[in-house]
This record gives sequence, structure tokens and C-alpha cells, in this order.
Amino acid sequence: MVTTVGAEIPFVDLKAQYAAIREEILAEVAEVLEGMQLFLGPRQRAFEATYAAYCEASDCISMSNGTDALELALRALGVGPGDEVLTQPNSFIATAEAISATGATPTFADVDARSATLDPAEVAKRLTPQTKAIIPVHLYGRPAEMAALRAVAQGIPIIEDACQAHGARYQGRRAGSLGDLACFSFYFSKNLGAYGEGGAVTTSDPALAERVRMLRDHGSKARYEHDVVGRNARMDELQAAILGVKLRHLDEWNVRRRANAATLSAALAGASLVLPMPGGAEIEEVFHLYVVQHPERDRLRAFLGERGVQTGIHYPRPIHLQKAYADLGYEAGAFPISERLSATILSLPMYAELTEDQIERIAASVREFDHVGA
Repeated sequence: MVTTVGAEIPFVDLKAQYAAIREEILAEVAEVLEGMQLFLGPRQRAFEATYAAYCEASDCISMSNGTDALELALRALGVGPGDEVLTQPNSFIATAEAISATGATPTFADVDARSATLDPAEVAKRLTPQTKAIIPVHLYGRPAEMAALRAVAQGIPIIEDACQAHGARYQGRRAGSLGDLACFSFYFSKNLGAYGEGGAVTTSDPALAERVRMLRDHGSKARYEHDVVGRNARMDELQAAILGVKLRHLDEWNVRRRANAATLSAALAGASLVLPMPGGAEIEEVFHLYVVQHPERDRLRAFLGERGVQTGIHYPRPIHLQKAYADLGYEAGAFPISERLSATILSLPMYAELTEDQIERIAASVREFDHVGA
């Protein structure tokens, strides 16, 4: 069998999404430009209130990006030099960079082999008296095992890295309401993405919310009055307007992502892949990414590329083995599950606008790879 190569299947199709909401977006952008209040304006306030309610949190503080959200959440907890913050090594480097930006040291615990999220048993082994916070990553749109992590944390604050989990649920509760604070990225390819950069912190602790809000605006509660040393991490009004439009569609898009993921999993049944782990009764994931595992990942990726199927790898090298963190002293083998995953994982196209024909072409190309390799 040889798969017919049609139009390329993009890894993310932002044009298809934009086409469906174009008039809504343009109307909001035009109103912002007519008013020329370009930051800390009515769209930003409206988005913060709506997104806080959506996440089942009392407060949302919008940000310039998800990395700033993580750093300022840590700073709001008082994390700084001499402290350690524990997270997982199979994440985008921003999770660790935010820790480093506070002057604290990133430390790591390995992940569960199937879910790729932080393993509570491994966390328990890695906690020290210097551990001042834990950052589980809701990786690929799947919430971490928050109840078990809470149990082993024994009161250590937990910050959700929810940058890939807009709308996900754990035990019936939204990502964004599961930790002491939660951090989101609105990078353009996210389930809820800006047209550029954006981020947010959510929390139901009023004191933490006030600290984060001050830190993102030069440590200020009133203009030209600065109580602490902060920074400029404000979201601009145009991005807030765009996100306000997109938030109205997020649940529908996530339903379609889950349906597309189920269709793709069914079409790939019997292929030489480890498919995404089922969510189960407690977890409602949102498939920011659809990640499979294959022992010949690089060959499969090249084969799919030749047939017009774009793919990604999230992520090809764990953080503890990055040159930037060589000074931490970790060596290969320190976190074997994360390292093994980095060699076998492959992200296939996944978005709300993916068509049945595209899904069948992806599956047919994988089956063809199996046939050729047999």
C-alpha cells in the first residue's frame, strides 16, 4: 500500500481557526484601536474576570507570557536565592528558567511512564528542607495527579504549570484551581492562544493575587507608587481582546480536539505505536498535543514528513541534560523515564479543525510505515 500524498497536513492550522472567527476578532481589534487604551484597559479587565470564573478561581492576573507568569507566581510565594523548586525534566525549558530567574535552584523528579506527568512517588524521594515549591506540569493537556502530589507535598506550595491545559479538568475541577497558584501561556499555538504572546496567573488566595498583580506592574498598586521591586509583565489590550473572543469558543474547540483524538486513536489501533494514555474517570484532558511513542521515532517522523504529515517532538532533550543546566551536575541516567520518553515521543497533528480525511491520511501513513518496515 502506498498512501497518496495530498495537501500537506500542518502540525497546527491557525489559518483555519482564524477563518471561523475572523469577523469577531476584527470587530474587537477595531474597537481597541478606536479607543486607544492599549494596556490595563476594559478588555483586559473583562478577560481577567471571565477567565478567573472559567478556571473556577477567584482571581486572574493577565501577563505578557507564560514564563513571566511562572516567575512572578514563584516570587509571590517568596521564592528566591538559596531555595529549591522541584519540577519535572520533560518540559519546555521555561518551567526551569522561571525558577532560575528568581535566584532559586531547579531540582527534578521523574515522571510516570504512561502519563508523562510528575510521579508523586518520585517527588516524595526528592523533597529537601530547601524545597519551597513544587511545579507539576499538566503536560500535553493532561492534568498531573494533583491529589497524590498534594499528599506528598505536606504543605509545600504547589504551582500548576497549566500552560498546555486550558479547560482541562481533574476530579471535576478546572486546571487553574488545583494549586496554590496556576500559570497559563497564551502562546499562539495553545488551545487558547493570543496572536503573539500572553499569559496569566490564577489563584483563589487574595494575598497572592495582590502580590502577583503588583509584581507584573512595576511593584505598583497606584501610579508612581512602588511598594516592591517588580517589572513590566503586563498583557496588552489587543491580546486581551483577542483572547476574550477565543475564550467564548474554547470549550467547543476542546470537545472537537477530544473527538479528533478518539477518532485518531481508533484509526491507529493495531499500529506499532504506544497511543496516548486514556484519561479515565478523574481526568478530562484537552489534547493540546497528541503524543505517541515509537521505538524508531526519527525514522517514522521522516517517513510521515515525506507524505506531507507535519509532526513535532515535545521535547527532544530533558531539561537536566540541556547545556544551560550543566552546572546542576546531572548526568545521563538521572531520570531514566524522562530520558527514554525524549527518544521515543512524537507529536502528531491535533487541533479542532482537523478533518476526518486528514485523520485517515495520518493513520494510513503510519500503517504504511509499519508495512514497509515489516
